[in-house]
Formats: sequence, structure tokens, C-alpha cells
Amino acid sequence: MKLNERSLAFYATCDSPADNSGFLYKRGERHTAYHRRWFVLKGNMLFYFEERESREPVGVIVLEGCNVELCDSAEDFAFAIRFGGTKSRTYVLAAESQAAMESWVKSLSRASFDYMRLVVRELEKQLEEMRWGLAGGCGGSREPPGSWKPKQCPERLPALPAIPPKENGCAVWNNALGVGQPPDTSGCGGNDDEGTLRPPPLPPRRRVLNGEAALESPSTFCQLHERYSREVARLRQDWLEKRRCPRP
Repeated sequence: MKLNERSLAFYATCDSPADNSGFLYKRGERHTAYHRRWFVLKGNMLFYFEERESREPVGVIVLEGCNVELCDSAEDFAFAIRFGGTKSRTYVLAAESQAAMESWVKSLSRASFDYMRLVVRELEKQLEEMRWGLAGGCGGSREPPGSWKPKQCPERLPALPAIPPKENGCAVWNNALGVGQPPDTSGCGGNDDEGTLRPPPLPPRRRVLNGEAALESPSTFCQLHERYSREVARLRQDWLEKRRCPRP
């Protein structure tokens, strides 16, 4: 970025907001007398004018690689801007009150890019710690990112009850057979050993194996129809015989 007197004068007097402004007493470089100047701080540049209404600044101080500290001087409320190096110039300024001096010292100390870089690093560190704390598990964690370890919740939710299988969207009728008992595939219902009526055989059930649906038995509609028709015919024959031979 190239700067010249015209660009600096425009930046010093443009409508951009200033970080601080006001009158200060500046000690001369050759003479120790103090001169009252109007100072404007914008970013890391400290401009000073002869008067408040001046259109161009008298000079500018780039606040990089410097320290702002209080100093002993004939004027009250004095402070200095010291740069590193043996041949660097030290600017001695004086405010009109204690409050003004503290305000200027604070503003000038925070004007450099080095200070802003430190602030950004600290904020990034705090943000990273907050992110690790939120991702710390059940109750959060305040440990630094280097020592963070995933945590497991000791409490576990109870297992959900098993859902009965369904055929075409309806639950399978297996209450008479009992859970875990295979259906009767003998071809008819009839009675069991204890004389209780057994339900008719169940239709073939689809099972999903490795993502593919398969039938338990290769039954077709004709086979099922023939199987149930035999059961109906047998029950009808028993009913007719009981009707012909009524009990005394």
C-alpha cells in the first residue's frame, strides 16, 4: 500500500469515525516548549493539526512497535510514546486533565495491529474452548482441547418392546400357537392332543434376508385354497352326520 501526503490528508479529514480526538500539548523535538495541537486517532495513525479547523495535518505518528507510558515532565498529566531503537524519537504529550490523559493512554495502547492480533488470538482460544466444552458429552466439559476425551452417559434408556411381525400391514395371528412355536403346516387345523381347537394354518410369511424378501415355503394360492377347502368340507361332513343322528 502506497501512501502520500494527499492520501494521508484525505484520510485524516474524511468523515470516517475517529477512535479518539481532542487537544493535547506536544513537546517540540528541538525545543522543549509545549505547543497546543488538535489530535485525531484513526486506527494506528495519530494525526495532529495546528487548529481544530485545519484542513491538513501538521504530522502523523504511526503507532506500531511503540509503548505508551507515563513520564515525568514539567507539564501535568504527561505521557510519552516511545519506539524501539536507539535513534528513534520519543513523543512527549500532555493532556489537560487526569481523565483525558487516561483516555488517551488507553486508546493509544490499543491502536496498534500487534495489540489487535493478540486480542483476536485470545478470542479464538476462548471460542475453541467453548466449542470443546459443548461437545464434551453429557454435561459438557471445561477441559482444554488437548486433554479432552469423549465421555459416555452412565444412564441408558430401557429397551423397547418387540414389535410383532406383520403380513400386508396386519399383525400375524399367533396367540393360539404361542410365542416361539412354529405354525402347523400339516395341511389342516383340527384338534390337538388335549382336544382344544387349533387355528387353521398360517399363510407363508415373508422374511427379509440380506435385503431380499423370501417365502418360508413355496405355497401358491391354489395349494392354500385346496388346503382350506378340505378343512371346510370335513367340518361340514361332521355337522351333517351329527344332524342325521341326534343324541337321545
